[in-house]
Amino acid sequence: MGSYAVFLRGVNVGGINIKMADLRNALNDSGFADAKTLLASGNVVLTSSLDAAGVKRGTEKCLRAAFGYEAWVVVVEAGRVAELVDACPYPEDDKSTHTYITFSSDAAVLDELEAAGAAIDGQNQRRLGPEALAWLAPVGGTLDSPFSKVSSKSRFKAATTTRNLRTLIKVRDAAAALAQAA
Repeated sequence: MGSYAVFLRGVNVGGINIKMADLRNALNDSGFADAKTLLASGNVVLTSSLDAAGVKRGTEKCLRAAFGYEAWVVVVEAGRVAELVDACPYPEDDKSTHTYITFSSDAAVLDELEAAGAAIDGQNQRRLGPEALAWLAPVGGTLDSPFSKVSSKSRFKAATTTRNLRTLIKVRDAAAALAQAA
């Protein structure tokens, strides 16, 4: 039995609104009995006998059936989330910047995104592993930051999702608690 973090792409933005209680219920009905949601932005921790690829297929199928949209998720083993949070060289909180980690279910897509980001501002991003890239954005200017504009391009949407480091710390802690309870 493995513990996983499931990150939904584009939930509660752009017209795709899902109540977290409805999400938990749909996942429970699809066999993910201990799914827990965090915040209202599509962060889920759960345990499963499936591998990460199976969890990805299962949750995407569940979301498409229950909520009727073209769902994309990135699934990361809970222990790996903890490693990536610990490896992030940027601060959790800073008065001038926010730290983000972009996850990808496709290393080649993240390679392309990393190269595109390096071409515009390589000093404010760091590759953490094959599935994650940390980057900084100015406070109040995240959506207008050059890297954010690049990462929001449609060719990256199906394979990537981004979370604030503070959110990932909460996900890490919730996944650890879930793993201990299992």
